[in-house]
Amino acid sequence: MFKRVLSLFLILVLALFLVTGCSTKDEGKNLQEKEQKEAIQTEYPLTITDSYDNEIVINEQPKRVISVAPSITETIFALNKDVVLVGRTDFCDYPAKVSEIPSIGTLRNPNIEQIVALEPDLVIASTHFTEEVYNKLQELDIPVLVLNPNDSFEGVYHVIITLGKVLDANEKAEKVVEEMKNTVKEVKNKVKDLEKPRVYYVIGFGEFGDWTAGKGTFISEMINMAGAINVADDIEGWSYSLEKLLEHDPDLLIVSNQYNAKEGIMSTEGYKELTAVKEGRVYEIDNNLLDRQGPRLASGLKELAKIFHPEVIK
Repeated sequence: MFKRVLSLFLILVLALFLVTGCSTKDEGKNLQEKEQKEAIQTEYPLTITDSYDNEIVINEQPKRVISVAPSITETIFALNKDVVLVGRTDFCDYPAKVSEIPSIGTLRNPNIEQIVALEPDLVIASTHFTEEVYNKLQELDIPVLVLNPNDSFEGVYHVIITLGKVLDANEKAEKVVEEMKNTVKEVKNKVKDLEKPRVYYVIGFGEFGDWTAGKGTFISEMINMAGAINVADDIEGWSYSLEKLLEHDPDLLIVSNQYNAKEGIMSTEGYKELTAVKEGRVYEIDNNLLDRQGPRLASGLKELAKIFHPEVIK
């Protein structure tokens, strides 16, 4: 009888220990999750140093944001924070849902009156934003945050993370950047040992001059990352000469899939003399994947690699 009572007692103690242990583990897990959640929440007021080296103080989480750049608009959507968008530019056309948001005009000449009417608590801009517009908005006491990724791929990561902090979407921003980095790593690993074609990226041509992405630009960086040689790396910046292009006679040309660019290239004096044009090695790409320094830039890199190395990038 004593042994039976002892056994029952030991069973009860063991059961109590297991329950307590599980409870402690659950409490510890919940505490850890709570701490992680608190760690990635933005605390306001928040001070951000913008691309003009100005310290911008954001007193509370923005609820009415105007984007003055397609890359910023796309990033806000990627962070699932489009609910705060109350204004965007004429050039902000992705994703399609953005058409429901009122436009404030162009990047360089936004409608100041329209901006004021939308009552933003924050205007976020990037490249092509003029100092004149910046000063006008400052005079009207409208907070402006300028985030320019500069001419680098890495700079895009910084902008995304910063926007995540500003809009209290830190975890999502980290995830977006991680996915981009994974795509970049995948592309680099697949093309690193392959022969590199010589490439020229057409931004503009004809009567308005010849424009491409020279050394030091983020697009030139992407061409190299995607496993090719940018023949325009012999200049810095964006302006090029047809004479240099004819001299290099690249293996292939990359052109926008808009504005009938391919047809134009193939019928333009000088360009139609290129071997790549004569032999049909002119490839179209959605230039927004390359020109806009936002979350789709990694997709643009992969599209370039598909053109350069279709045997390994599907």
